[in-house]
Order: sequence, then structure tokens, then C-alpha cells
Amino acid sequence: MSTDVIARLKQMATDPGRVWLVGGPTYGELLARTGQLANALISLGLRKGDRLLLQAEKCEAVLSLYLACLRTGVIFLPVNPGYTVAETEHFLRDAEPALAVTDPGRVEGLQALGARVMDLPTLLAQAEGRGDDYADPAHGPDDLAAILYTSGTTGRSKGVMLTRENLASNAEALVGLWRFTETDVLLHALPVFHTHGLFVATNCVLYSGASMIFQRAFQPAAVLAALPQATVMMGVPTFYTRLLSDPGLTRDATAHVRLFISGSAPLSPATHAEWQARTGHAILERYGMTETNMITSNPYDGLRRAGTVGMPLPGVAVRITGPDGEVLPQGEAGSIEVRGPNVFQGYWRLPEKTAEEFRDGWFITGDMGAVDAQGYLSILGRAKDLVISGGLNVYPAEVEAALDDLPGVAASAVIGVPHPDFGEAVVACLVAAPGAALAEEPVRVALRDRLAAFKLPKRVLILDDLPRNAMGKVQKAELRRIYSALFQGA
Repeated sequence: MSTDVIARLKQMATDPGRVWLVGGPTYGELLARTGQLANALISLGLRKGDRLLLQAEKCEAVLSLYLACLRTGVIFLPVNPGYTVAETEHFLRDAEPALAVTDPGRVEGLQALGARVMDLPTLLAQAEGRGDDYADPAHGPDDLAAILYTSGTTGRSKGVMLTRENLASNAEALVGLWRFTETDVLLHALPVFHTHGLFVATNCVLYSGASMIFQRAFQPAAVLAALPQATVMMGVPTFYTRLLSDPGLTRDATAHVRLFISGSAPLSPATHAEWQARTGHAILERYGMTETNMITSNPYDGLRRAGTVGMPLPGVAVRITGPDGEVLPQGEAGSIEVRGPNVFQGYWRLPEKTAEEFRDGWFITGDMGAVDAQGYLSILGRAKDLVISGGLNVYPAEVEAALDDLPGVAASAVIGVPHPDFGEAVVACLVAAPGAALAEEPVRVALRDRLAAFKLPKRVLILDDLPRNAMGKVQKAELRRIYSALFQGA
């Protein structure tokens, strides 16, 4: 069993000078704040196993409340503050939280849905009046720590039940793999309602006794200003592409940083190459999802291969299977399945859906991939994004890689839409780089020497932007919906 998150926090708090947030509290002060918040939650009637929904803008209090919930055994349920009241209703109905904590401007809307609601400033004020001495109840590794809802790109969002051991085992593996120590300073500009910013970033810092530069949102100028004080940065691909467009990104600006990490969406090989040429750093790409925390990572030492997500974390196993569940030989493309202490307990109140997603103890991720002779995993896209054109499989990631290599392409997304002859047709959606001019036919011509004929896009659409979620993932379901009638009457 891994060291529990709260046990680790208490170890770090014994050093009175250890800084948690640069310019903010020490670990000792953080522990005291979590004790005050824990006492406040208990005074409000919350008990172990209850759910607390938090929908608030990013601030350090979010992390304190997350840790206070871990101390009490209250299940933490963070929700994107960008969601409307109508969108949040699903989480309230499904999870039935004992308390919803939100920003003041949202209180009335959530109360109208019948929820018990308190605004975050009021809760913090109540906590300040409490003592910081809190006797944590006993917790087991299989106790639920959090419920995170999937992004819900197809159908209703599902509540992913994550245990204390899920979080602890992943944190311990990543700290070792990425060489985190107490001397590190992480630049944190990610959201904290998602696995990446809440668990990967926060827990890596906490487990190593490192510090964080905690920024409310990603702003290129603020990130560049902070880099000379940071040693590690975690980001989504959008962070890196936006920084590359800033002339302030230089080798000198990034000289103090030892590690840049990317995740939550695919990083294009072109971005990887441009970043390395500009800064001298090879971005480390890793792979994970809400249901599994982190699964694989490129190595700290050794080749960080662009277009791959590396090898399984210690204690985590990955296999590639065919349509009937058979394990495929090395190099063959198929379904990615994973097993290990990082894998979630199941979907909240959906036992049948949970059973469907597991095979012989292995979680079926829904992603397609292949493992090469060196053990590196490449992600070929979501199974639902696979395009079957004329009976032949087309993996969007392969076509996107070819598109991203073309001059003037800033971003690409490949989808399949209904076609009267082929069943599905490959369609490429492109965004041009600033100052570049793209046109459909020249792009198709440029791909002819790079891709087999059946993989060539039947149409190339030049768009102003691609629809993305809060973590920068392209919403291909939305693109398929918009362009579903593209070949009607063809």
C-alpha cells in the first residue's frame, strides 16, 4: 500500500520552513488550514462518505478544501466553474452531494435546483473561527477520495470513483519517475477541477515536499515571467503552442527549468520539434485519463519520442487487444487496456456500465494504440473516432501527424462522416498558422506521397478554430455533428 496523501502532508508539515505555495502558506500552515476546514465541514453535519461538490474559480482554497475532504473522508467532487447551472444540475442529481460549495454569484442558481449551497468565502470564514486540531478518522486504501465526472462528449457524464490508493500510488510512481525533490518549484497554471491540475500536479508537489508557483489561469506573459523561478512546468499542448508564438520564449527564459511535461491531449510532433529547437528542452509527454490517473510516460533519462506517450508507469500494465479481446502481437494496432493500482473503482451508481468497461480485470480505455519494439506506446485515437472507409481502418492520429508536418498548419483534426459509397469518408479540419494561407486541393496534393490513397481526406476544411474542451482536447463529436451532412447527395 502506498503512503496516503494526508500522511504525506503531515510528514512534510513537520518542517516549519517548507513552502507549499511560493508567496503563500508553508506546509505547516496548509495542514492547519485543512484542520480548520475539516472542523468546519463536521460542524455542518458532513460525515465520511458524504459528497461535497465544489464549483469555484481557481484559488488556493480549492486545494485546501480538497485536502480537508481527504482528512474527513468526505468525497471531493470538483466541477468545472465554466459549466452553466443547467449543466451542473446533472451532477447534483446524480451525486446527491450533502453540500455544494460555489462562488457567490452561483449560489442562487444552485439553490433553485434544491441543493444545499454555501459560498466559498462563507465557508472559509467559518473555518477561520475553528481550531486547527482535527482527529482524522481511520481511512483505508479502498475508501473513495473523489468523484470526477467525465467530459461527457458522448451521452451523460459518468462519475469516476477514485480511491485513496489510486491517488497515492500514482503520485509515488510519478515523483520517482520524474525525479521530483524538495528543491523543485512547479509552475501551476492548469485548472484544478481536472485530474491533471488537481491530482498529478498537486500530489507530485506534496509527495516530494516541493513548492508551487500557483497561477489563477494560463497567461503566456505571466508564465514566461515566472519560468526563471520554476524548475518544472506541466501543461496541455495549447500552452506550448501559445508560448511558441511569443518572442519572449528563448533558451535563456527556460534555462532554469529542468522538465517540461505535456498531457491531457496529444502533442503534435511538430510542436515537440519546434519547442526543442527554440528552447533546447525535449517536452516529456505522458498519457492518462480520468479513470486511470497516469498510465504511461516518456522517460526522464533517455529518448523522449515525439508522437509517443512512452512506457507504463511502475506497477501499471498495458496491453493491446483485438476486437474479440485477444492480445495482439507487438506493433499491431488495437484497443488499449490497462491494469494496476491507478485504475478507478468504477462509475458512480452505474454497475452495469462499469462491468462493460472491464475485461478479466483489465480496464478498456476506449483508446486505440500500438506498442513498438522499444516499448513506446503510440495513441492512434479514440475507438469511437476510428474511421472505417471502404472497409479499411484509418487511424486519425496518423493522418493528423502528416497534416501537422505541412507548412502553415497550426492544428488539425481528422474525423469520419457518413458517405454513400465508402460508408465513412475521411475529413480533415485544419487551422492555419498566423500569416499562412491554406487551401483544400494543395493540402490533398501534398499528402499523396505521405499517405495511402484510402487514408487521404476526401475533403479538407479550413476553419478559424477547432472546438475544444477546458483541457484543450479537440471535440471531434462536435465536428462530426456539424459536418455529418457533408456528403449528402454525393
